[in-house]
Amino acid sequence: MDYPTIHTNFWDGVIAVPAVVLLTQCFKVFPVPRQYFPTIASIIGFIISIFISHRGDLWAGIFMGAFYGAAAVGTYSSLKTTWLAFKYRKRKPKSP
Repeated sequence: MDYPTIHTNFWDGVIAVPAVVLLTQCFKVFPVPRQYFPTIASIIGFIISIFISHRGDLWAGIFMGAFYGAAAVGTYSSLKTTWLAFKYRKRKPKSP
């Protein structure tokens, strides 16, 4: 069995992952429960990877699609946590 050749390039980190984050955020207009957003991000990651970035190789598309979805969820979670910590720190009164 040969393992698929996977090329990580500019597309993966700079365009695909933010695209997954933005497309996932578009689903917030609909009444979707919050616990389904990681699944939505994974599905969008698989779709972008299989049908756009790794069109000729299904296994590479599945492999990288999992990374696109996971990276999008992690990026969003990290940014949200940082933003909430920053907001909380600004509101918190300084102790003498």
